[in-house]
Amino acid sequence: MAREADASLGYLTRKETEVKLPRPTRVKNKTPAPVQITAEQILRETRERQEPEIRPPKQKITDKQELDEYRLRKRKEYEDLIRRVRWNIGVWVKYAQWEESQKDFNRARSVWERAITVDYTNQTLWLKYAEMEMRNKFVNHARNVWDRAVNLLPRIDQLWYKYIHMEEMMVNIGGARQIFERWMLWEPDHHGWAAYIKFELRYNEVERARGIYERYVRCLPTVKAWIRFAKFEFKNGDVTRARDCYHRAVVELGEDGQTEELFVAFANFEERCKEFERARAIYKYALDNIPKSQAEELYKKFVAFEKQHGNREGIEDVIVSKRRFQYEDEVKKNPLNYDFWFDYIRLEESVGDKDRIREVYERAIANVPPAEEKRYWQRYIYLWINYALYEELEAEDMDRTRDVYSACLGIIPHKKFTFAKLWLMAAKFEIRQKNLTAARTILGNAIGKAPKDKIFKTYIEIELQLGNMHRCRALYERYLEWAPANCYAWSKYADLEQSLGETERGRAIFELAISQPVLDMPELLWKAYIDFEINEGENERTRELYERLLDRTKHLKVWLSYAKFEGGVRLEEESVAQGEEREINQDVLREQASQRVRRARGVYERAFEYFRSSAPEQKEDRKMLLDEWQQMEESFGDLGDAATVKKKQPRTVKRKRPIAQEDGTFAGQEEFYDYIFPDETSMAPNLKILEAAYKWKKQKTTIEDND
Repeated sequence: MAREADASLGYLTRKETEVKLPRPTRVKNKTPAPVQITAEQILRETRERQEPEIRPPKQKITDKQELDEYRLRKRKEYEDLIRRVRWNIGVWVKYAQWEESQKDFNRARSVWERAITVDYTNQTLWLKYAEMEMRNKFVNHARNVWDRAVNLLPRIDQLWYKYIHMEEMMVNIGGARQIFERWMLWEPDHHGWAAYIKFELRYNEVERARGIYERYVRCLPTVKAWIRFAKFEFKNGDVTRARDCYHRAVVELGEDGQTEELFVAFANFEERCKEFERARAIYKYALDNIPKSQAEELYKKFVAFEKQHGNREGIEDVIVSKRRFQYEDEVKKNPLNYDFWFDYIRLEESVGDKDRIREVYERAIANVPPAEEKRYWQRYIYLWINYALYEELEAEDMDRTRDVYSACLGIIPHKKFTFAKLWLMAAKFEIRQKNLTAARTILGNAIGKAPKDKIFKTYIEIELQLGNMHRCRALYERYLEWAPANCYAWSKYADLEQSLGETERGRAIFELAISQPVLDMPELLWKAYIDFEINEGENERTRELYERLLDRTKHLKVWLSYAKFEGGVRLEEESVAQGEEREINQDVLREQASQRVRRARGVYERAFEYFRSSAPEQKEDRKMLLDEWQQMEESFGDLGDAATVKKKQPRTVKRKRPIAQEDGTFAGQEEFYDYIFPDETSMAPNLKILEAAYKWKKQKTTIEDND
């Protein structure tokens, strides 16, 4: 419809006024001309060659008729131009300004009105139209233009500013205030409200400005608005109202008010009012409630404040606050990183605020590991342990300590894994509180839910210190029922019976232990049994045990232990007769030593024969056996026969052997020491050849050295 109306009025559309340039011709010869001429040179030569008589003469209008003709011609030019480029606002502006220069204001208004119908959203048209009316002192016309402009374009702040400025220049204060009120209905931004407030303050209307501020903070409830309101009250000398503005901002803005800007302004206000404690409290409150990543400037201000107005304790508190911010950020990023929680707790413990320490502990232990695997729980459990120790040692709250232990033991999945340390700490805490029944209950629950070696050992040790032997026996029986292959438990149970003088019970326990089909460390059990019989002076039983052990294993250590036992045993039946001590003569002592030598030598000979015939590949063990045997023979003095053992000693030979990799390929050779025993030399004739070659090589080396 608009296009049809334009066509009916004789206007051309934008598409019709487009200038279609001819298609550029293709240049075939692109070689440069012999003489290069620039466009600047062409223009300069044109101006120089232009003769005065060719230039168009300036028209001088002498009468009204010529003036009318000139005006008609110019209007026709502008109208033709507008028909071609109707959407070009600059043409309309020039046309209207020309009409204004001709003092034909009605025609100028007509041009402006036509231009506005083309594009009423162009604020430049309204501004220049109203300025024309004001320049020529048509105030009512200008007021009409401004009124229409702000009605059509109420979001263009410049139109409102210009309108109000005109009314204020005309000293129409009431009219300007009414325009501001109309503008405020559209809820402008901060600049619009600030302009209205400054307008009232220019005329000392403080109460009106205060009312505008109240509407301002309701319309734009932001930190910026409240800070401006508070500064206004402070500037007018009303400290109470200014403080109330800050308080209202914190309360009414809620989470939106927890910003660094508001608290810094509030603290600076209190500092200017010499209320340093208030300012310090504001800084601390802000640091506790603002996200740490958004409080860098706040912290800097707080440090500067404490350096200026605080003492040593205040500065230290600032440092603690900074570290607290860092830890808060870290634990929020990764709440399952318990190392940060430990550091955070140590920081709070150094400060000494019990409520805050407990709060951090509670927040830390609330982060339960998601996976039920012990490796994920190890660091977490130490949070509980530290919490319990703090409540007991620092806070001295025994009820809370008991609750901490109980809660921790209740959260652990004992069917999958447990922590013996925690059970024992809870039990020992009850013992320190002289509540033995509770301690036994805790240890009994531990054995029932998740038995572990450490729990059994500690429980038995506690009952042993209390002298409850029946409980110790019951615990050992339950211990061995749970772990029948535990040699440590068997040996300790037997030691208990031996310490109580129950030799037969101890011996029976050892016999029951060695009869178990599976043992974790049988060598320790047999050693404990042998030591048990040695301590009881049962030499024959000890020999019997050694023989039974040799039936099971022929390990070198068994042979050596057996031989040392025989070499150091005392014949007490010869030294004690009929219960009375008597002096033993030298013949008896020599006979005892001779028997020890024979028994020990017999063990060594049996061992040597075993390694020679049944385990010839264990040459190193045989060599060690001979070394021990020789030392024993030397220790017996004239009763010993070290020379015979020395003849059995092997000769050490350095040899090489190939090294094979995992894939079976050859990787070189390595040297090793081999032992050649005398009996092997007599049995293998080839070794005699090697021995002769060795002697020849040694002899040859000696001759070369002499030469």
